[in-house]
Amino acid sequence: MENYPVKVILAFGEAINMNKKLSDWLLKNGFPELAALAAAIHASKEAFNWLMKHKYYHLAAFSKALYDDENAYKWLKKHNYDTLFFIAAAAKGDENAKRWLMKKDLEIFLILSSKIENAVREKKADFDDYHKFNF
Repeated sequence: MENYPVKVILAFGEAINMNKKLSDWLLKNGFPELAALAAAIHASKEAFNWLMKHKYYHLAAFSKALYDDENAYKWLKKHNYDTLFFIAAAAKGDENAKRWLMKKDLEIFLILSSKIENAVREKKADFDDYHKFNF
């Protein structure tokens, strides 16, 4: 994640907030993996499958880790995706992960983790509300 320009990370954060205009911007400006990741964070199976098909395994694992998939956490750690590992942990409220990001001067990812935390919380609430299931 550190290799993306700041403006791209900011656009990704807004795509997580369901800003379609910035999600489309990511798609049209060479960052389709981030548009797909934003959708996968909102539990889009199609987006997750796109990440896997296009070999963005680290982003797919990251999206699964956000939903408490322990194997995804282990995979990120095993393959040295430390930043993604700590962003996911920070998005789940882990104070040590937040300190790690601060220590590494990655404050922008603290902001991102907060956006992710809100998105995941909302999606989990949708899963828990049986009134929202489609028949």
